[in-house]
This record gives sequence, C-alpha cells and structure tokens, in this order.
Amino acid sequence: MAHTSSSEKVFAPAKKSHRTAYLLLAPGLVWLLIFFAFPLLNLAETSTKTPAPSFETGEFVQTFRFANFIDAFSANQEQFFRSFFYALCATVLALAISYPLAYAIAFRSGVWKNFMLVMVIAPFFTSFLLRTLAWKQILGAEGPVVSVLQFLRILPADATITATAFSVIMGLTYNFLPFMTLPIYASLDRIDYRLLEASGDLYANSATTFRKVTLPLSMPGVVAGTLLTFIPSSGDYINAQLLGSPDNFMIGNVINSRFFRVVDYP
Repeated sequence: MAHTSSSEKVFAPAKKSHRTAYLLLAPGLVWLLIFFAFPLLNLAETSTKTPAPSFETGEFVQTFRFANFIDAFSANQEQFFRSFFYALCATVLALAISYPLAYAIAFRSGVWKNFMLVMVIAPFFTSFLLRTLAWKQILGAEGPVVSVLQFLRILPADATITATAFSVIMGLTYNFLPFMTLPIYASLDRIDYRLLEASGDLYANSATTFRKVTLPLSMPGVVAGTLLTFIPSSGDYINAQLLGSPDNFMIGNVINSRFFRVVDYP
C-alpha cells in the first residue's frame, strides 16, 4: 500500500499555489515585454545610431556612438533643468493638496467617502488633452481666475496668466493630482484606527498622534504618489505646449519636435 509522507502533503498545496500565481502573472509579464521592454530596448539601440552617409531623412546606421547622450544633454540643458523644476513644483503642490484631501476622505468623510473618491478619479473620464484645454480656458484672459485677480487688483488690467511658468505648473499639478491622492489615501485607509486610539490613551494630542503614528504609516503612499507624479510630470509636453510658450518648453517638447518634425531619432 502506497504511503504518502506528511511533508509531501504539506508542500503539495504550496507548489500548486505557486504555479497558479505564475500563471496569473504571465499575462502581465508578456504585456510588459511586448509593449515596454522591447520598445525600450529598440529605442536604446536607435539612440547610438548616426545619420546615414546618404543624408536622407530618417535613414540611420548603427555606429554605437554613445556620445549622442552627451550631445543631447549639452544641447538641451535648459529644457532638462526646467522640466525637473516644473515637475518638482507640481509634485510639491500636489502633495500639499492631496495629503489633507486623502486624510479627509480616509478619516472624516463618513458616508461621503465613495462619492469623494469618485470625484478624485472623475477627471480620468475625460482625455488628458481635453483637461489641459479646459485649464487653458480657465486661466485665459477671459477666464474666471484672471477676472477675480484683476477685480482684487492683484493683476493689472492687461495681464495674463497663460504662456507662463505658473500656468504650466498649475496644469501639471491638476492633471497629476489623482496620482498623488489615491496612493496616499490607500496608505491612510489601511491604518488600524486602534493605533490612533491607543495614542490618545497614552495622552498624545492630535498633532503628536499625526506626527508619530499617522505620518510614518502613510509614508509608503507619499513615496508612491511622489514618484507617480514627478516622473510623468518631468516628461510631459502637452501642458507646456498648450499652457506655456516656447520659453516654457520642457524636454518632452524637444523630444516631440526631434521625433516628429526633424525626424532625428538618435
């Protein structure tokens, strides 16, 4: 009579669960390989090419010229630094707005929690381009922002906000605000409320509880939101194109021009 050891009985379900996990992971990995890894490798290979001797537009030969990276940075230093500065400003503003908002949704919204979450993700129901065009109208010369500022004598009668660094940063902040709010909310919502009650039982006031309990436990969401906001903001070009001027162009605008107008891929 066959005898099955206890160790085989223990490890058999574990092996099956691992196999199931790999199968569930496979579609995502295939998608990343096809639509992310392979295009990225192709782009890296293209970046070391040089124009063909025939000088025909769009014709390049592989010469493994790694100096292309130095040339690209040297020729566009201003756009690189401007992109990082705009992205940093947008990230700081998004964090300043998102943390109180996420805190209110997680701990103070009550029956309105689901409604407030829907309001946070509502911008995703329209395209990125349309949202930016809407801000162009809001910040335009006839828009409500300029009208209010002129009424309060903060702006002169002939002043405008569009085609400035301010409008570009405002557009970046608005468009990427949900990417900051949702990770922070997720971290705050997972906090065990008993920890906050225990802090109060130990005579900690609200400020101390926030500083020593809530804020440290929410830092994973803050870090995730910061990365999800800063990285795409630094590579964006739509906001600078629609809300700014050539003096506000970011590195994304340079890449867009070199790719689709000059056809200079390397």
